[in-house]
Formats: sequence, structure tokens, C-alpha cells
Amino acid sequence: MLDMRQVTKVYRTELVETHALRSLDLQVGEGEFVAVTGPSGSGKTTFLNIAGLLEEFTGGDYVLDGVDVKGLNDNARSRLRNEKIGFIFQGFNLIPDLNLFDNCDVPLRYRGMPASERKLRIEDALGMVGLGSRMKHYPAELSGGQQQRAAIARALAGSPRLLLADEPTGNLDSQMARSVMELLEDINQQGTTIVMVTHDPELAARAQRNVHIVDGMASDVVMESAIAHPPHARVATA
Repeated sequence: MLDMRQVTKVYRTELVETHALRSLDLQVGEGEFVAVTGPSGSGKTTFLNIAGLLEEFTGGDYVLDGVDVKGLNDNARSRLRNEKIGFIFQGFNLIPDLNLFDNCDVPLRYRGMPASERKLRIEDALGMVGLGSRMKHYPAELSGGQQQRAAIARALAGSPRLLLADEPTGNLDSQMARSVMELLEDINQQGTTIVMVTHDPELAARAQRNVHIVDGMASDVVMESAIAHPPHARVATA
């Protein structure tokens, strides 16, 4: 699903050169649930932005679901991102002036879907996250946990092959965080590949696999549960 080899990212200004990723190797198999951890400034966000085709990388190779993304122009990257990837952000990123249905509708409109198909997808996605009866509510009328569930529904409505989650429970209390994590686990069990950046070791331990990024390089963390139940793809080398 995701295959990065020797990926580097260098930010340059007139005075300084910052290496955010240093020859990062990371392969994620289809259907895996991978938690990505690491200290602040380690390169986690840069990795996620590159994985989500939001940033270009300086060197190396990246193949997403069989597509070599190196050299793709902006239009091709946008099209691939819209078709293959769903995003869940810590801050929810819901549009406050739109109700839940319309929030989920925005990315589908960019794909040129017929209104009837969009309606079915949105109703199914909101129903999956337990918000089928609230699709006409606005974000301000929901709790933090409900807003995050709405953000997940927005991502799911596009039927993404890969779901990228950036601290999806960071703004939630522990009970809501567990609820959102259970939802992500259910989504993964239905076949969606998930890569989740988190600072929470408890949440990371619930993923099938834990990858630690330090100084822009990635390595697998061997967990007891992983030894007992090894996933079908486990490759990450520094």
C-alpha cells in the first residue's frame, strides 16, 4: 500500500538547511494498522505530509498503492490523493458554516460524483460512525468526540484505500479517545489501511504495528502482542 525507500526531505533557506527526513525506509502492507510515534521534531508530521501527497520529497522513492508518485504534477497528485487517501486531523478541520452532511459532501464534489451517489456515501459514512441522525447538525452543536467522528465520516465517504490520522485523539478526553480508537479499529477490520501518528503510548500499543521515527529515520518497535500475532507486512528500516 505504502512503500517509501530512502526518502529524504530537506528544507532550505538562505542561511540554514534542515533535514526533516533522512533516508527513511517504510513499507506498510494493505490492511495494516500502523501507529507512528516519536518525539517532537522527529519528522512524524513531515512523513505524514509526504505520505498524504501534501508535500514533495527531496530524494528517494515513494510508491502509493502501486503508483510511483515521483514526478507527478500537482493535478495528478491532487487526483491521486482525492481517490486513494482519507485524512483525519487532530483539530477536526470541519467547516463551521456547513452541517455534517455538507462537510462530508465537499471532497466528493471535487471528484465530480453524481448527487445521488454522494448522498448514499455520506449517509452510509455518517451512519457507520453513529451520527446518522445528526447529519443536519452543525459542528458547534456537537461534542469533541462527535466532531472527530464526523471528520472520520468525511474521510470514509470517499472510500479511501489509505487513512492517515494525525493525533486523532489529541483534543479528546480519555473516554472519547477510546471510543474514537475503537471506531478506527472497526474501520481497519473492514479492510482500510490506517497509519496513525500519536504521542499516546496506550493508543500506539493498540495498533497492529508501532513504527518509531527519530531524527527522520524509522524503525519498528517490537511489541509483545506483535510477537504473538505478527501482521502480514513488517518492514521498516533505518
